[in-house]
Amino acid sequence: MITINENYLKLQDSYLFSTIAKKVAEFSKNNSDKKVIKLGIGDVTRPIIPAVCDAMHKATDEMSDIETFRGYGPEQGYDFLREKIVEFDYKKRGIDIEVDEIFVSDGAKCDTGNIGEIFGIDNVIAITDPVYPVYLDTNIMAGRTGTYDKEKDQYEGVVYIPATCENGFVPELPTKKVDMIYLCFPNNPTGTVLKKDELAKWVEYAKENKSIILFDSAYEAFITEPDVPHSIYEIEGAKEVAIEFRSFSKTAGFTGVRCAYTVVPKELKAYTKEGKTVELNRLWNRRQCTKFNGVPYITQRAAEAVYTETRTKANKRKYKLLLRKCKNNFRRTKRSRI
Repeated sequence: MITINENYLKLQDSYLFSTIAKKVAEFSKNNSDKKVIKLGIGDVTRPIIPAVCDAMHKATDEMSDIETFRGYGPEQGYDFLREKIVEFDYKKRGIDIEVDEIFVSDGAKCDTGNIGEIFGIDNVIAITDPVYPVYLDTNIMAGRTGTYDKEKDQYEGVVYIPATCENGFVPELPTKKVDMIYLCFPNNPTGTVLKKDELAKWVEYAKENKSIILFDSAYEAFITEPDVPHSIYEIEGAKEVAIEFRSFSKTAGFTGVRCAYTVVPKELKAYTKEGKTVELNRLWNRRQCTKFNGVPYITQRAAEAVYTETRTKANKRKYKLLLRKCKNNFRRTKRSRI
């Protein structure tokens, strides 16, 4: 008799963003005169810039020529892209990250969901509340949680860290020991950021408790304040306790193209049940080589073009437009409440 992974039965009936999309569609259909401010999945609305499209066209042409055709690429990503990531996203900020610590993927959603495969089932997870649903759902699937408590709207065995209006949407350190800490800053869905001294507290907590921080930095490009870190690795000691997830989705409008990367420093270690240290970079590399065939060459050439000067200027204009739109929406929402 074939059996199922019964942890899937603990999940709610539908993925949160799918549920929101259905509700919004139904409301819009019945209220065509109403303008809806959508707080569901963070899709983009601006087109990909010409420099990136040109790179995709060129790469497509290369695939039709026997001299430049590419088959399977390296599972970790092509060096031409990984080197650009190291140079522009880290070295320019004074952060020492090596090329073989970068793993190119088809999305931060996949990586934040799949990363749990290299960690033990008995680890206690901590998530902020509210939270990006992937962090919770994938741990439910893996068996790290208990059952759903409908009254509390929470799962047993999960440490929930409130991020509410009362605490300025800034989560406080857990009051009990946890092993896997999911942090997202700038935060989805609250928009909160952490300054260096605030993020340093989390790094110190992880070091003291031999925990790991899974740091989702998908919205990094929207940081404008000088005292807000663009990477957790700007904090001293973070390479010993943190994995960072980055995405080209919000940076360059790649939600329909799919490209991201994960940084797993070689200083980062975890432990066997006997207390032996294991390098997580090696484990993640092994996982990717077995389960992932790499991001298409054409997509990686497009991502490489994201780092051109033309792109930087164009995307900065795009960010300003989006920020202005967000501020206007916020003002309208405030006025409607008065």
